[in-house]
Amino acid sequence: MTIAETTANAAASGTVVRAPLRARASWMLFDWAAQPYYTLVQTFLFAPYFANMVAASPTHGQTMWGYAAATAGLLIAIISPFLGAVADGRGRRKVWMMVLSLMFLLGLCTLWLAVPGASSSTIFVVLAGFVLATLAAELMAVFSNAIMTGLAPKDELGRLSGTGWAVGYFGGLASLALVAGFLVPLPGKTETLLGLNPLLALDGASHQGDRLTGPFAALWFSVFVIPFFLFVPDRRATAAPLHLERSATEELWNTIKSLPALPSLMIFLIARMLYTDGLTAIFTFGGIYGASVFGWGPTELGIFGIVLTLIGAVGALIGGRLDDKLGAKTVIIGSLLILLIAAAGILSVDKTHVFYTLDVPEKVAGSAPFSAIGEQTFLAFAMIVGLVAAPVQAASRSLLARIAPAEKMTQFFGLFAFSGKVTAFLAPFLVAFVTQVSNSQRIGMSAVLAFLVIGAVMMMFVRTNAAPSSA
Repeated sequence: MTIAETTANAAASGTVVRAPLRARASWMLFDWAAQPYYTLVQTFLFAPYFANMVAASPTHGQTMWGYAAATAGLLIAIISPFLGAVADGRGRRKVWMMVLSLMFLLGLCTLWLAVPGASSSTIFVVLAGFVLATLAAELMAVFSNAIMTGLAPKDELGRLSGTGWAVGYFGGLASLALVAGFLVPLPGKTETLLGLNPLLALDGASHQGDRLTGPFAALWFSVFVIPFFLFVPDRRATAAPLHLERSATEELWNTIKSLPALPSLMIFLIARMLYTDGLTAIFTFGGIYGASVFGWGPTELGIFGIVLTLIGAVGALIGGRLDDKLGAKTVIIGSLLILLIAAAGILSVDKTHVFYTLDVPEKVAGSAPFSAIGEQTFLAFAMIVGLVAAPVQAASRSLLARIAPAEKMTQFFGLFAFSGKVTAFLAPFLVAFVTQVSNSQRIGMSAVLAFLVIGAVMMMFVRTNAAPSSA
């Protein structure tokens, strides 16, 4: 048996292993490869561009983007548990990831079609591409997270998960710096954020730079995901029974029925369902909200993204070490409480107020980036969000890896994705709906706070000291 096979199969038997450094580094490089999608498309560049330039109005853009995100979340919730069960039955995980990678690349490339003032049919295709890319990215994470359990002992999973998350943030930072500094000209100018001529002859009038973020993220992923497929060990393929899909469905249903016998797992999955919903909404609409309130263009959004990504990487590294030292549960609860305060602080800012009632001067058109008090306050709270968001996410996957039955790890990570997405449509939907009804982006965004509160309270009832076993 090869070293890779020994490492991959040890997790299923409960053996404490540490994979070779090359395997662990290649696994972390998957986060590096995938993160530009979240950084460039979902958060800092393409989403605000779509809301402010492609849609008829920022409010209408936020509404459409919210419904698209809700659709993607619903599909992920439906598909991920079943896919995890099938993968556990067949053994191999990376084969599924290869298929999903092709879907991911196709969805990203459609974003190039998002020209300013696009027709309704073009907007539909663009949003469909966004849904496809989001679906593929999240389903790939199911398999990548399950593979993690075969790479390190349980008492080192926090550091492995946190470091992987930090590597991902640095990947997002590097991609953002490249796009903003070397590829995308500023609006109305021929130079990039660094004052350089773009490496590509991109047309600023048709916002080719903003539209390039999708294909750029696709190219980035295609290059940097290669070590993952070459060097990360996978389980050996099993002799799949006839009608495996039917067997997987039955096995999944049996696992769901057994959750009451695994109360900490059940409470954790429900808690994560809620706080991840709120966290996703903050990331999805945070850039859109800031761009709309302060009129941010690519310069401000680029700086905003670089700062938050760097802060997030630092938070992930610190959180991973606190995870192994204090426990994933403590890291999650503490981070959620800080996140709640920071999110409320973000919502306290508008064009002329901070902390809801304190009057501040409105930003002067043409002034330096982040020169207004409102912008500075918004950025300060956003930095706190960036600092604690990564530890929440990294500690969540390490906690599941510690308390889930080893022989059903992919299936439980499918339920993990399910818990993160079964109501993932709800927060974006509520943001979109409340924004539409109230005609206020701030009121629409306030819906996310309840998800964070309830999730934090439920996490207090999760026990992490019980040895996991299949029910």
